[in-house]
Amino acid sequence: MTNKRPPEITERAFQFAIRIVTLCQHLDEKPGVSRTLAKQLLRAGTSIGAILEEGRGSQSEADYLTKCSIACKEARETLYWLKLLAASEMLPANRLSAMTKECDELVAILTTIAKRLKEKRNG
Repeated sequence: MTNKRPPEITERAFQFAIRIVTLCQHLDEKPGVSRTLAKQLLRAGTSIGAILEEGRGSQSEADYLTKCSIACKEARETLYWLKLLAASEMLPANRLSAMTKECDELVAILTTIAKRLKEKRNG
């Protein structure tokens, strides 16, 4: 496939996943609901980069578009969990603000990539 995603988004998603793992380790130390939310956040937040990495092996532009779209959905879900953690005061909002901002930027980047690929396919 000729259209490869810039390495910056792959690395950025990987670095974000590291931050998610660290956050979830902290949440997992607490009893109750925080552990449940940590599992949801961990699954969604680490899958963004994993799906993008899988997309590197796409066999067609349509396959690559699908991977980018799925990664974007996972980023949106991650954003939801981060906002929920802040709104429910399980963690201070200021502790989550940088991660929330980064996740929001990942959503924007992935949305743009998917949009451009769709436009390219449609002529």
